[in-house]
Amino acid sequence: MLAIIGGRGLAQLPGLEITHRQLIRTPYGEPSCPLTYGRIGMQGVVFIARHGYGHSLAPHEINYRANLWALHSQGVRCIIAVAAVGGIRADMVPGTLVLPHDIIDYSWGRKHTFFEGPDRPVVHADFTRPYCPQMRARLLASAAQSGIALLDGGVYATTQGPRLESSAEIRRLEGDGCDIVGQTGMPEAALARELDMPYAHLCLVVNWAAGKGESDEKIAFDPAAMGQGVASVGTVIETLCRM
Repeated sequence: MLAIIGGRGLAQLPGLEITHRQLIRTPYGEPSCPLTYGRIGMQGVVFIARHGYGHSLAPHEINYRANLWALHSQGVRCIIAVAAVGGIRADMVPGTLVLPHDIIDYSWGRKHTFFEGPDRPVVHADFTRPYCPQMRARLLASAAQSGIALLDGGVYATTQGPRLESSAEIRRLEGDGCDIVGQTGMPEAALARELDMPYAHLCLVVNWAAGKGESDEKIAFDPAAMGQGVASVGTVIETLCRM
């Protein structure tokens, strides 16, 4: 089964023929919201809104462990995580769809592993390549078949939130080699790796990061980029499911 984790602007999945919803209990508490089950073509899909219905959870309040555990308990074998991000690199203009290849974690205080406590072993998960190459290849092929531009590669910076970054912080991220910035990429990707669930990140640039482009003085969100981008994300995912 394929799981879709929806971020800001994607509280429901276009093209999903819904069969039922179910709230899953986990050893780590409740997920962000009930899981939504259905099909796209012949592909079984389960969807969860990362921030909850109505976007009620800030990035640092999300129970990432419960979300990933719930998906794993339902037989999910791979994950496409959708996220809205800010553009740092010059070609990461609002409206761009990006498939990052790497990630840097600047968040803190989040529950970032399942392997803790006196009854759990110490496990060092290999995170050299945080995103699944096979899932990335499938998304690139889906975008090409759909005629949708998907930029291949980029480094995602995960900041703590919920406040947005300062221009000096963005300059630091840029110096570290980051191309886009968001607040939910970690520990989600690492938890998926611990559960051995192939994971890929489909990111939509919805604004320039602080101090960049039209966000030179103040973050400027682009509603048109969000609306058009969400439609493109839905098309890419639907095409992937039908391929």
